[in-house]
Amino acid sequence: MSTSTSGRLGGKVAYITGAARGQGRAHAVRLAAEGADIIAIDNCVKAETTSYDGPTEADLDETTRLVEAQGRRILARKVDVRDLDGQMAVVKDGVSEFGRLDVVVANAGICSGSMSWEIPVEKWRETIDVNLTGTFFTAKATVPVLLEQGTGGSIIIISSVAGLRGLPFLADYAASKHGVVGLAKTMANELGQHNIRVNTVHPHGVATGMMPLEMMELAGQHSTTLAPILMQALPDPVSQPEDIANAVAWLASDEARHVTGIQLPVDLGTLVR
Repeated sequence: MSTSTSGRLGGKVAYITGAARGQGRAHAVRLAAEGADIIAIDNCVKAETTSYDGPTEADLDETTRLVEAQGRRILARKVDVRDLDGQMAVVKDGVSEFGRLDVVVANAGICSGSMSWEIPVEKWRETIDVNLTGTFFTAKATVPVLLEQGTGGSIIIISSVAGLRGLPFLADYAASKHGVVGLAKTMANELGQHNIRVNTVHPHGVATGMMPLEMMELAGQHSTTLAPILMQALPDPVSQPEDIANAVAWLASDEARHVTGIQLPVDLGTLVR
């Protein structure tokens, strides 16, 4: 798919987590195409409790190549979002190299499927640690920089339809994605006086490497009861990463300068069902 760009982020710098592939890569490339330099991190390993392959350092290298192909600079580093010190270090180095920070995209996340009462404790902990605590650490590593600069900013947290609805088979994921909505709403109130906007984006299914096969198995087992809750209104079965990046680019830009504290669905009409 083709996406038009307008240079809306010229002279700005964006920090993106989970940038090695999928949505994170799409955000990095799109914001670079809009004129931003990029600070990017990914842990480049498979999560312990997920069934799909994890991102690799080669994936992060490819993100670097694609951003540089847009004519922009990028600092990419292998860092886990659960490592607060690591995030703070890369943000400091990125700001030192590029001069500032304007946009934060808290994108890193993991997902797996289980009935709620059958979720292993270790899976619950890893999902919450990555998706919710990792997002908190991303904010903790970046908000002080934005405040010190005193020039505002845009923080965009990638949530999910599961952050607004009790999707079946995803209790740990839904809890984490509801959690980041609460975090974003509070931050939007606290940071609004500093002209720092905080919003969440809520995709449905997105064509990335994050595809837990057990979700499909559970949907098949509950095809007439729970699976219909997952259905979308539009004909496309899933979104492409670029569809979500379009929304992120808008929220990052001055076109959305009066938008804060919202939950923006890019969900193929799932939430109207």
